[in-house]
Amino acid sequence: MNVGIFIYDNAEVLDFSGPFEVFSTASRLSKPQNAFNVFLLAEHKRPVMARGGYGINPHFTFDNHPPMDLLIVVGGVHTEAVKNPKVIEWVAEVAPKTPHVASVCTGAFILAEAGQISGLRVTTHWEDLADLHESYPDLTVLAEQRWVEDGKFVTSAGISAGIDMSLYLVSKLVDLALAEATAKQMEYDWQKRAL
Repeated sequence: MNVGIFIYDNAEVLDFSGPFEVFSTASRLSKPQNAFNVFLLAEHKRPVMARGGYGINPHFTFDNHPPMDLLIVVGGVHTEAVKNPKVIEWVAEVAPKTPHVASVCTGAFILAEAGQISGLRVTTHWEDLADLHESYPDLTVLAEQRWVEDGKFVTSAGISAGIDMSLYLVSKLVDLALAEATAKQMEYDWQKRAL
């Protein structure tokens, strides 16, 4: 399964690194191996400067990535990405064709701006809940949730909640045993419940 993680300048480091670690570790532990092909993608083929000056090279761009089984849109300082028409047009194009779509933290704003989660139950970082509701009043924004699943969309709260959500997605897309083995390998205390 192809797992594409969309990154952009000022993305939160663990918002993409956490899910990347989950899916790459799960792929290594899966039987047979390589259940997931996880990659980072960005608008341009240049280093992305995530928060704190963390430089990261995307594997693919909007123009050359493979089809995805799961798209993860990460959070961070999302304001420029939300205002970027190329980002919003790309998300609006690929999300309907992707069987599973998820967001970490303020990545929900990008999905909302692209019109992909209209009318759904969602969540985001606790600090941004009110802003998400005010900006997109058609959303049912839920507080105190690690992640929220509504149809093919799964949105999560901030940073570590994205790791919890990613482990949940491993359990859904493969099985619970692989998700548990992945959390153990990572020495991560997985909160299995969304609440």
